[in-house]
Amino acid sequence: MKHSSARNVIERCFGLLKRRWAILRSPSFYPVKIHNQIIVACVLLHNHITREMPTDPFAELLFTENYTIPHGQSLEYVDVTDQWQDWKDTMANEMFNEWRASRNA
Repeated sequence: MKHSSARNVIERCFGLLKRRWAILRSPSFYPVKIHNQIIVACVLLHNHITREMPTDPFAELLFTENYTIPHGQSLEYVDVTDQWQDWKDTMANEMFNEWRASRNA
């Protein structure tokens, strides 16, 4: 159940970031390392804006539930590269091993 709840939170966060930053709405052709840096930069900028600006010019748009991404800007499918698949598998295995170790502690 925690996994499902965490997934919902993560999906909402990425939805918010994709509404604010167009670079996250299109397929990425960057290497994994660069793409991760892009995501981190978007998160840092978002956090800076929400903390430092008295009013966020995009706040109304970002938190509107009925907001839809304009036609042609949504991301329906991305081909998974071997590099991404390996990264995902490694991360999943590390998370599982940490979880298993915490249960045995």
